[in-house]
Amino acid sequence: MGNVNLSNFQELVSQLLIRHRSVLDVMSKTQETVARINRSLTKSITECGCVEIAAKKQVFDSSKSLAEHHQNMPTHMLGSLCEHCSEILKTEIGKHLFYLTAICNITEIDLTEVIKQETDHLNTLGVFNLN
Repeated sequence: MGNVNLSNFQELVSQLLIRHRSVLDVMSKTQETVARINRSLTKSITECGCVEIAAKKQVFDSSKSLAEHHQNMPTHMLGSLCEHCSEILKTEIGKHLFYLTAICNITEIDLTEVIKQETDHLNTLGVFNLN
């Protein structure tokens, strides 16, 4: 597999998006793909069991450095996705990226520029970007 080029991906999405060209259709498809991502991860937990959730309040200790928090802050996920669940999740994420890119096409926004702008934003704000 060669290098992935966002411009090529965006052009391919533009060529392939035929049935759902309405911005309303694409908006609803992005919502659907988010739900499918969530559902596939949920099924990894509830049906396959390759991962588990062990959630509790995340405590932020102001005496620790941000690097320490980055290394020690739990994700609440235990285990690793099996190959089957990982493939399903990647497929669903790919579909979501397709429709996000379709929104870029409809609104004439360059996906590469979005990624560059967000990267610059993250690099500039660094840890101050925390939500």
